[in-house]
Amino acid sequence: MFVKTFSFENYRNLVPDTVAPCEGINVICGKNAQGKTNLLECIWLFTGGRSFRGSKENELITFGKRQAKISLGFVTKIREQNIDITIQGGKRRPVLNDVPKSTISQIIGSFCAVVFSPDHLRLIKNGPEQRRNFIDGALCQIKPAYAVLLSRYKKILNERNALLKDIPKHRELEDTLEIWSERLAAEGALIAEERFSYLDKLTKTATSFYDGISSGQEKLTLQYKTACRIISGMNRKEMASEILKTLHSRQKDDIFCGYTAVGIHRDDLVVKINDKDARAFGSQGQQRSAVLSLKLAEAAVLGSEKGETPVILLDDVLSELDSTRQDYLLRKLDGMQVFITCCELSIDAANTFIVENGKIKTVGKT
Repeated sequence: MFVKTFSFENYRNLVPDTVAPCEGINVICGKNAQGKTNLLECIWLFTGGRSFRGSKENELITFGKRQAKISLGFVTKIREQNIDITIQGGKRRPVLNDVPKSTISQIIGSFCAVVFSPDHLRLIKNGPEQRRNFIDGALCQIKPAYAVLLSRYKKILNERNALLKDIPKHRELEDTLEIWSERLAAEGALIAEERFSYLDKLTKTATSFYDGISSGQEKLTLQYKTACRIISGMNRKEMASEILKTLHSRQKDDIFCGYTAVGIHRDDLVVKINDKDARAFGSQGQQRSAVLSLKLAEAAVLGSEKGETPVILLDDVLSELDSTRQDYLLRKLDGMQVFITCCELSIDAANTFIVENGKIKTVGKT
């Protein structure tokens, strides 16, 4: 899979243009705050995911403009395809291969990419939410229906939380709590099943990558951590039963607090190096090697599951990796279409773009 062209109009600070990258390494160079990351973000949005910078939809539109339009032409093993997205009123309205879609989630899985930003280098240091988002985001691209499942779970969770807040004032409502607990457990079991399956594949690949980075001197392991007594290999019914038991055991606390304190929305991915928690005991170098292994594994699993090599977006991460890790990363991405942002031209590339005040200039091979 590779991007053939992409264009943008009224998108952040970018001057309206159409860009034609090469199928190999594309370097996007420029000083800070010129628009380099905006280009990568623009490409990423065609996956159907939210901005990897956490930006709201209205923040993507050029100041003073009502709407933004972005378009992507890309090639898969099957055929050439196109996606057009209009951003207006806090929403993204997509058109896939000239067919309008009602929601942005309906294009998930059509165009696949893996993004690696400086924030991801803190994936291990940060809290459980970012690691859950890492797993869930990767799964959504492999199985678009997973995004629907997450949305359904969130709605049920919100309903249960709203009820928990009302119960102290209206004790008669406590009898209806069981309905939402059962639904939450059932949907949670479906999500847990998908996560366990994905982590099994991710672990095998990430372990191999980390072994290569550390020259076999260290061992990486991944562990799914949950307050519910669920493990890989359980069927959905067994998982749902255990999640429900956990909800029952914490019901009084949940009513007192006014929210659901346990469940798959609180689970974590524990990364260990030589059997020690990398978050607590790993050095900065070990943590970065672990994250690099996870992101490379994400790309490898996505490519294997979809039968297409994903597009790789590297947002200013090479400057934060030492030369050994830089070389390892670029070697492993050989044969993929890669977009790399940097401040200085120090990378051999088939195509180079200079960004200055939002204007793109193609300078060709470096």
